[in-house]
Amino acid sequence: MSENIKGKVILITGGGTGLGAESARYLASRGARIAIAARRRDKLDEVASYIAADGGVAKVYELDVSNKAQFLAVAENVVADLGGLNVLVNNAGLMPIRPMVEVNTEEWDAMIDVNLRGALYGIAACLPIFVRQDSGHIINVSSVAGVKVFAPGGTVYSGTKFALRAISEGLRQEVGSNIRVTSIEPGAVESELKYTTTGGARETVFEFYKHAIPASSVARAIGFAIEQPANVDINEIVLRPTAQEF
Repeated sequence: MSENIKGKVILITGGGTGLGAESARYLASRGARIAIAARRRDKLDEVASYIAADGGVAKVYELDVSNKAQFLAVAENVVADLGGLNVLVNNAGLMPIRPMVEVNTEEWDAMIDVNLRGALYGIAACLPIFVRQDSGHIINVSSVAGVKVFAPGGTVYSGTKFALRAISEGLRQEVGSNIRVTSIEPGAVESELKYTTTGGARETVFEFYKHAIPASSVARAIGFAIEQPANVDINEIVLRPTAQEF
């Protein structure tokens, strides 16, 4: 069903590294036109160069997802630059793992800003476009920590991912038949995400990620959701390493 991916314009946040970069490369290889957005322009340029060398199309946009006006501008620029917008992949995320008793409110704020507020700003920027054209697809990258609370240490992270999963389901019910909504819930996946944990929980997180599956696994899951016929909405995909208990 690659024909259902070919030609679509797909905006991916956190597109410079990890899941976002791998998804961009994979979807471009199947004929999508890719808009990748993140804060680090050098990483975005690397991904875009790879896609171009492989014969694909990619445009890069500097974006802090917690900046509502900036997200709106990026969505508008994608439409102008690539002739439309069909899919938003809300992928940008942070995962600083730390017991709540350590009370690091800066980390809590950062997770809320990126994991939750950033996804909402993406929806706010792209949903009106999808409503106007009566078609579109919003893919929110949640986590298995949004299915089962990751504690001790991941309580606030789980809170943001449970919320994102709830928003995905509520949005699905609200937007009706022609706009699709998917929540992707990966377990341990090889990416830079684990490096956002510092302090005493760092070694625990690194141990957890020893059995991580490659980011290409998530890219294929995203592709599977996109490639379905327009009247098929894949609402949730949970994927884990076979060795992962949590």
